[in-house]
Amino acid sequence: MNPKARAALDRGLVIPASPLALNASRKLDERRQRALFRYYFAAGAGGIAIGVHMTQFAIRDPKYNLFKPVLQITKEELDRADKSRNELLVRISGITGKTDQAVKEAELVRDLGFHAGLLSLAMMKEANDDELIAHCQWVSEIIPIVGFYLQPNIGGRVLPYSFWRRFAEIKNVVAIKVAPFDRYRTNDVVRAIAEAGRDDIALYTGNDDTIILDLITPFRFKVNGKMVERRIVGGLLGHWAVWTKRAVEQLALCHQAMKKGGSISRELIELTVAVTDSNSAFFDATNNFHGCIPGLHEVLRRQGLLEGIWCLNPDEGLGPGQKEEIDRVYRDYPELNDDAFVAEHRDEWLR
Repeated sequence: MNPKARAALDRGLVIPASPLALNASRKLDERRQRALFRYYFAAGAGGIAIGVHMTQFAIRDPKYNLFKPVLQITKEELDRADKSRNELLVRISGITGKTDQAVKEAELVRDLGFHAGLLSLAMMKEANDDELIAHCQWVSEIIPIVGFYLQPNIGGRVLPYSFWRRFAEIKNVVAIKVAPFDRYRTNDVVRAIAEAGRDDIALYTGNDDTIILDLITPFRFKVNGKMVERRIVGGLLGHWAVWTKRAVEQLALCHQAMKKGGSISRELIELTVAVTDSNSAFFDATNNFHGCIPGLHEVLRRQGLLEGIWCLNPDEGLGPGQKEEIDRVYRDYPELNDDAFVAEHRDEWLR
């Protein structure tokens, strides 16, 4: 991995999982897709994740054929942004499918200059640990990989401690997105990495229901008779695809608290509740995450960055009562939105 990008990833970043901008005909809206990236970079995000669940896995479907075009647009905007920065933006693309497909995606992602691939195992639900590890090893020989524990409610599968302990032996693993939405399973991942002695794997939260808590928690395990502590240093999150400027500020607060090494402030404790409550509305937790993608689209629509909430699948829309829940968190937590920042720069990003 590019050493400068690797150093930034290890330090801990806000990495939004980017949505897909569509028009009313459910076709790619290139102007607004580029505007989204410009928003994220201006807000202080340290990278982007594209081709992931939030971008809609259906972009790979031949009837849409959007995977490469969206990656190409992303590359162009990253190249543009890097010219005016001292630090490289971290470039991550989702990689999915069974081994043949994953290898082809990894080669494309590598050839387009992305730093790492976020490797989803959602399409390998019947594979055993041996088959999964072989799959991950194969892809890792093409591009550095970010492990991905996707929650089963939105298409993932249970990945036990035994898998993660072996996964940690793969040399070209650079990070893991921990997103099972489950404290027991989160502990499995962190303990496996600690017991493997891999202090060179950056841990990123994808647990949108416990974002702040993950970032301020010292995970401590006894390894060979000694206590080993690991921390989740950043987030690769769909939730951080909205209100991104505030997310950057929140991560900075968490990093400051960790550097002090003492007690956690009341402000941060209260923030854990507010962010989780907001995520419940955005991700439609009440309806078992039915509207998790359209919910983020709705926030971006209100800000004028997206034209509508359309998804490639016409059946995907807001869940019952979700709009009212988004109204509520806008009303209850006005300090968490970055609407004023977006309004100030939106026309510039949409050019």
